[in-house]
Amino acid sequence: MADLFPIASPGIPLWWGNAGDPLVVLVHDWYGRLPWLETVGAVLAREGFRVSVPDLYSGTATSTAEDAARLMTSLNVSRSLSELDDIIATARSEGSGRFGVVGFSMGGWLALLHAQGGAVDAVVAFYATLAPHDHGVVPCPAMLQFAEFDEWGKNEDPDDFIARLKEHGTPVIAHTYPGTQHSFANGSIPDLVNPRAAQLALSRTALFMREHLIG
Repeated sequence: MADLFPIASPGIPLWWGNAGDPLVVLVHDWYGRLPWLETVGAVLAREGFRVSVPDLYSGTATSTAEDAARLMTSLNVSRSLSELDDIIATARSEGSGRFGVVGFSMGGWLALLHAQGGAVDAVVAFYATLAPHDHGVVPCPAMLQFAEFDEWGKNEDPDDFIARLKEHGTPVIAHTYPGTQHSFANGSIPDLVNPRAAQLALSRTALFMREHLIG
């Protein structure tokens, strides 16, 4: 894993914004907590949110898909979901009363899983769905952000997932970005990022969170 590298504040969530503001948790993709998420966190804080980004890989990240795949296989899902709970509990103890979670790819899958527990008021997932065996009821509004070109497992494609969400009564909005591929919002991966689509998708995310967390 020659392309793994250490990150700042390993294993410790990063925070932006003011205590008591509505919380948005950003959940990284399979590459780990790369620097682009710090930019996103700072932008959302300027929109009036408290923002936190956990480090689910305990201090490492990568810019290659090969190493990212190895890192993801070591992910402890239960512990990761507990880390999201801990961040929400910390924000609640400091005065936050509304909570949202935004996840990217692997992090989008975790965000959707976590939202099923009822702890958040809104969820946004980038290029992620839930398979039928993972899918329960998502009791909060959901926004789904998809690339035009992507690959999906059986019964995990966007149309199938959206149909299941609607069947369960989840308010859902979905956007697909022409000419994009998986990970198009990851500004730390030059070969994948689509800056124009990323900016639009993140703007839509901020508006969605403002609607459901601030009003």
